[in-house]
Amino acid sequence: MKTANLAIVFTDIKGFTERTSRQTLEQNQRMLQAHHALLTPLFKAFGGRIVKSIGDAFLATFESPTQAVLSGVAIQDRLWHYNRSVPEAEQLHVRVAINVGEVRLEANDVFGEPVNIAARVEGIAEAGEVYFTEAVYLSMNKAEVPSREVGAFELKGIPGKIRVFQVPRAPYRVEAPDARAIAEAPGEETLPPYGNLGLSRVPESMMDGGVDLSALLGQRAAALGQRAAAGAVVLGQQATVLGRQARSAGGSLMSRVVGAARAGDFRGLARAVGRSWKTLAVVGGVVVLAGVAVVVVGKSPAVRAIEAVEAAPRQDRDPLVKEARRLIAEEKDAGRRLYLQGRLDEAQENNRRSLDDYVRAVKAGSGDAEDRIEELLSHPQCGVRSAAAEAVRTLKLKSALGALEDLADEGGEDDGTGGLFGMGKCDSRAAAQNALKVFKD
Repeated sequence: MKTANLAIVFTDIKGFTERTSRQTLEQNQRMLQAHHALLTPLFKAFGGRIVKSIGDAFLATFESPTQAVLSGVAIQDRLWHYNRSVPEAEQLHVRVAINVGEVRLEANDVFGEPVNIAARVEGIAEAGEVYFTEAVYLSMNKAEVPSREVGAFELKGIPGKIRVFQVPRAPYRVEAPDARAIAEAPGEETLPPYGNLGLSRVPESMMDGGVDLSALLGQRAAALGQRAAAGAVVLGQQATVLGRQARSAGGSLMSRVVGAARAGDFRGLARAVGRSWKTLAVVGGVVVLAGVAVVVVGKSPAVRAIEAVEAAPRQDRDPLVKEARRLIAEEKDAGRRLYLQGRLDEAQENNRRSLDDYVRAVKAGSGDAEDRIEELLSHPQCGVRSAAAEAVRTLKLKSALGALEDLADEGGEDDGTGGLFGMGKCDSRAAAQNALKVFKD
């Protein structure tokens, strides 16, 4: 049995059940997409690992209790900034609860009393607050994070009382003499609740997490898209004509740019644009390419459908998966279609099958699939890393050579654990070392 001493973080949305009962399915999906896009980069920025996401709840682990608390205050400040930019009905108010202790690590999950205590503390936490136990208080760096005791609580199923603390609201470490008066003046809340204490430590490059802005702005972005629809139709027609011209002339690069733009695939667009000297500008979501404007309006329907599958509880996924498959089947480009099928398999946690899709997608010319195989070399599961290494070997994927060398040098934390159906041991480091041989021959 493998154990580790970790900080456990639980988050959830206040009033989530009530909101989902009075919102449409599309509104619920948009809310969860925004929630996921806002929080995920912050967990990662402070060294956290997301163990699972069920509906509106996240369970993440951190090696450092201090970093866990800083991620919590960063989350609350980021949500404060987000809530000021959207109508009240679209705002997100989240509770954060943290505990630390020795937990069992099994099948990419965590178990034990520290997890149960964190879940119970979340039950008493207030929206917009960061609550943590005495265990966290005693082990964190108090010079980095201020704290204040909330009280001692009897938690269901937990013997004895648990002392609970919280991060007090700003200002603290704020030099402006009137900062407190400004922050506390009714109706004049001009400072985020925690003074950007954690958020200021997050590099701007990590804030988007590769997520389309429309997922963050929810209904506002949708409304903006509707207002821009008339112009988008005209320019979309120009993009279609340009795509046909590029294909007929053998211009594969131009086709990739146009295809990525029309699909809302910002990553693929950036990669294709980066290779083309003909690009003149990318301004406000409009790519001016060889004198022709190509509008980029949000993600493609297939991508949004896949994200809906990721965000939904397992028991609610079947109709969403069916819809995602229908939209994927409408994709004309074989490489893009196979890549999206791989992403859908990942959303359903069929990681090994997704790699088969990515290999086929690369062979069909998908650059996105190449990128995803490289990313999977650092997946938390040994079996997925090993399969990704085999995919790199099969494809002789030079673009992933650096990541493959890193895996060959460092391996993964779960190397040496049980292999498929418990037979043998998984060793992603050895798989990477084996894959490297094909580049040396």
